[in-house]
Amino acid sequence: MALLGPVATRQLSQLFIALLFFHISEFILAVIIHGASRVNVNSFLISNQYIFAMICGLIEYAIEYTFVPELKMQWWVSNIGLVMVVTGELVRKTGIITARRGFTHDIRMYLRDDHELVTNGIYSYIRHPGYSGFFIWSVGTQVMLCNPLCTIGYALVTWRFFEKRIRYEEFFLRRFFNYQYVEYAQRVPSGIPFIK
Repeated sequence: MALLGPVATRQLSQLFIALLFFHISEFILAVIIHGASRVNVNSFLISNQYIFAMICGLIEYAIEYTFVPELKMQWWVSNIGLVMVVTGELVRKTGIITARRGFTHDIRMYLRDDHELVTNGIYSYIRHPGYSGFFIWSVGTQVMLCNPLCTIGYALVTWRFFEKRIRYEEFFLRRFFNYQYVEYAQRVPSGIPFIK
């Protein structure tokens, strides 16, 4: 990275640190909460679509850094992105720690005996802090890189993903917890803009 200059070195280093921390901490928390025997590599949350999205972000960064380097020197924009990345991490990890065993990387389709509706802590303000935190974090990575196209792309794609996922997950939550969940969902926002 020393060949890139101070702007790219700082922004790409921040991205690399954000990616490492996010994925390693997801895996470690899953192991702590659910035990090593119940966790596999999927708990790193890395998919082919995710890798493709990150590659697109890096390609946009390289092209703009080469041809429009002044775009990358908008430090106030980059710093807003950094704040978004940290905020997204805090929101997501607070949700995971608050829910403990109630938090999984997969949607539960069957009610277990120990399954409880978590409505305390961060869940009293945000219904889906894990999704909200990831949404903020992922868009923040692109704001941090001053990538206007991928910022819009990440926002649209992750919003659409979570809109579908929340609808699907809440179908089961309403089945599990009936009116208790319906009342909770009416009172507490999803945590993602325009998703009720």
